[in-house]
Amino acid sequence: MVASSSLLKLQDLIQEIREAKTQAQEREVIQKECAHIRASFRDGDPLHRHRQLAKLLYVHLLGYPAHFGQMECLKLIASPRFTDKRVGYLGAMLLLDERQDAHLLITNSIKNDLSQGIQAVQGLALCTLSATGSAEMCRDLATEVEKLLLQPSAYVRKKAVLTAVHMIRKVPELSNIFLPPCAQLLHEHHHGILLGTITLITELCERSPAALKHFRKMVPQLVHILRTLVTTGYSTEHSISGVSDPFLQVATNTDTSRNAGNAVLFETVLTIMDIRSAAGLRVLAVNILGRFLLNSDRNIRYVALTSLLRLVQSDHSAVQRHRPTVVECLREPDVSLSRRALELSLALVNSSNVQAMTQELQGFLESCPPDLQADCASGILLAAERFAPTKRWHIDTTLRVLMTAGTHVRDDAVANLTQLIGGAQELHAYSVRRLYSALAEDISQQPLVQVATWCIGEYGDLLLEGSCEETEPLQVEEEEVLALLERVLQSHMSLPATRGYALTALVKLSTRLRGDNNRIRQVVSIYSSCLDVELQQRAVEYNTLFRKYDHMRAAILEKIPLVERGSSQVDEEAKESKETAQLSEAAPVPTEPEASKLLDLLDLLDGPSGDAQHPPPLDPTPGGALIHLLNLPCAPPPPAPIPHLKVFEREGLQLDLSFVRPPGTPTLLLITVTATNTSGGDVTHFTCQAAVPKSFQLQLQAPSGDTVPAQGGLPMTQLLRILNPKKAPLRLKLRLTYNHFGQSVQEIFEVNNLPVETWQ
Repeated sequence: MVASSSLLKLQDLIQEIREAKTQAQEREVIQKECAHIRASFRDGDPLHRHRQLAKLLYVHLLGYPAHFGQMECLKLIASPRFTDKRVGYLGAMLLLDERQDAHLLITNSIKNDLSQGIQAVQGLALCTLSATGSAEMCRDLATEVEKLLLQPSAYVRKKAVLTAVHMIRKVPELSNIFLPPCAQLLHEHHHGILLGTITLITELCERSPAALKHFRKMVPQLVHILRTLVTTGYSTEHSISGVSDPFLQVATNTDTSRNAGNAVLFETVLTIMDIRSAAGLRVLAVNILGRFLLNSDRNIRYVALTSLLRLVQSDHSAVQRHRPTVVECLREPDVSLSRRALELSLALVNSSNVQAMTQELQGFLESCPPDLQADCASGILLAAERFAPTKRWHIDTTLRVLMTAGTHVRDDAVANLTQLIGGAQELHAYSVRRLYSALAEDISQQPLVQVATWCIGEYGDLLLEGSCEETEPLQVEEEEVLALLERVLQSHMSLPATRGYALTALVKLSTRLRGDNNRIRQVVSIYSSCLDVELQQRAVEYNTLFRKYDHMRAAILEKIPLVERGSSQVDEEAKESKETAQLSEAAPVPTEPEASKLLDLLDLLDGPSGDAQHPPPLDPTPGGALIHLLNLPCAPPPPAPIPHLKVFEREGLQLDLSFVRPPGTPTLLLITVTATNTSGGDVTHFTCQAAVPKSFQLQLQAPSGDTVPAQGGLPMTQLLRILNPKKAPLRLKLRLTYNHFGQSVQEIFEVNNLPVETWQ
């Protein structure tokens, strides 16, 4: 049985492995065959040793251990038979490397084979030396390789030149040995040898100043060679798949009907991209890629989209000419192609084409695969943020995205849209009508529901006034509005945060509607016993407002004034809360030290929910309790700002820290982490983790998102709350993990240069 199995041919072994239905069956077949191979090696059968090693090499390519065949490689290399040497050298290149001492044992065999006159054997030895040769082997065999550089056989000379390149890279001091033959090799007519010689000269010049000085004299000869190569006609000797001398082809005379021609063109494009070419050449490269987009082969179209994405930053106008073709690629059934087309389409959006491109992208969003909806929705929102021609168009675009793929939008979409609507006073009536109609049709898209309930709570009086010039006449009754908000509250699809928006909207409508408020009071009373603690706390506070402080309700529930972006106070509040429709505008500042300590502890125990309100601080007077409960602006002036600090920068990704110390809680430090990205690719799956010494208490709030958009898009922010009771010097360790340009990155570093104002 063993003898018959040991004579199994390589083709038969491959067939048996492929017929295995499970990995366990494959492993069983390979283990059994490896046992027979070991037995054959122990028996020392010289006739079938190369066949056994060939099977072992196939097993090695499948990822299974094959180290026990290393010595058999040495035996086959030393064999006088060519069939043995061929498999032996192949095994040496696969199983041996510089880290194993066994590779030094083949030095003498390689030396003997190089001195033989058999070209095939010399070629095997040179290939193995150039692939696995260590520095010691290169020093021992450099003289032998130098002799072969001037051999009559072009086959041997070409391999000797490439081996010399490997030796120079391993042992630069060998430059003097290979310098003299290069002058004679430049007279070669064989293009393979000539190309190898140019590579060898380049390596010599990079590593030896003397070689650089020597070859400066040969510049006229090199120019003459180039001129001869360009003017020489077609030669069958240098034809590859019907393309004559691909390395000398230019972009204007290449046959694209064959894949070889497309490969030549793509190499031409890569060359233009990698060197500082003239503007005309870069346009030529873009046009070549544009023709690739029309090719029927999906692989060629994918290569074209990927390459255009690299060129769009440097040659935006040239790539812009192929925008219709790129947009057509969005409809590709292959997800990888449509993803690349989406990335390129988003990169092509600018102020002149934003309306047309957004319309195309929104059409794609309605039918794209679920895996692409998040990227497409975020890209449209970022493009609208940067290039919106009017506020009304911006609002309409964002609403359409929320209605189409609301569950896939970025975390900050709600805050951005409410800020946009709040700042467009002339569009308040238009916005509230659009949002009311959208909410009446669908309450499943949570971001859309949150924006709509916020807008109804703020501008519900405009909804009931009647007609609006920008929209069709819409007659809405108060009962219909209240019923819709109650429907949102009772829906099983509503998130806790969404219910908070709806409850706040109901309370605000109590000052905007002309009818009786008993229905609103009943709803608020019901949620005073809700199982959700956040919702229950809001309901209790609103109940107190109705029962005890009804005379102040109208003033307290006025419309939130517009706040400008960029102020440190507003930025900080945006990190702490996702709901811009909250009643609070400033952090509560208790007047008693005991209340301050209690508030600090409660703050540190807050969950990650962005819209959670702080419990009321202790205050001896009912009026003071109400003021702090409703967060009226009674805080003292803030202290002088603490300077910002840049702590990280890599490939366009930058991390900045800004600091705020609330006046009433000197032991509390609020750190806002802001991540911006000026590179050409989005930073995705971004997470920031922090650690502080044991004497501190740290709480990380939920970030605004996990994607930092490219080209200076909307930054990603996260709030860190640090309690420093001993006012000790602060040290902070950060760990960043993210994906950028297809690579996973992890960075761990310590920030120990924080400003003194952060802890003193």
